[in-house]
Amino acid sequence: MRIAIASDHAALDMKAALYEWLIEQGHEVADLGPYDGEGVDYPDYGYKLASVVADGTADRGIALCGSGIGISIAVNRNPVVRCALVSEPLSAGLAREHNDANCIAMGARLIGIEMAKACVTAFLSTDFAGGRHQRRVDKLSSPALS
Repeated sequence: MRIAIASDHAALDMKAALYEWLIEQGHEVADLGPYDGEGVDYPDYGYKLASVVADGTADRGIALCGSGIGISIAVNRNPVVRCALVSEPLSAGLAREHNDANCIAMGARLIGIEMAKACVTAFLSTDFAGGRHQRRVDKLSSPALS
């Protein structure tokens, strides 16, 4: 699977660890930055991540910042992208199954690397259920359908 990952400076270590782990799992991973510990603005990286998921360059995206909140808001500004803020595997799986999330966001200051890996595993291994959920997902990208 083609996965893009981006963070702000607060989640740099988690991003690096997930990047290496995802490659070990056999995924094609694009690290969209940042690449050093210098302070950055999370919206810049959230927008970049959303762009590559929206245009199909990446199948899924992983967004990281201190809390996961700010970067998830930035990613969700793109109407093609559905980014769920998760902190445990059940939510990560439900984000895929019910909401067809194509990105997840996590807070590096709130969860550890093993929990982040568990969330990513659930996110990547769960299929969208479709059915009754499809109508709702369609409305997420097109509010006029409501």
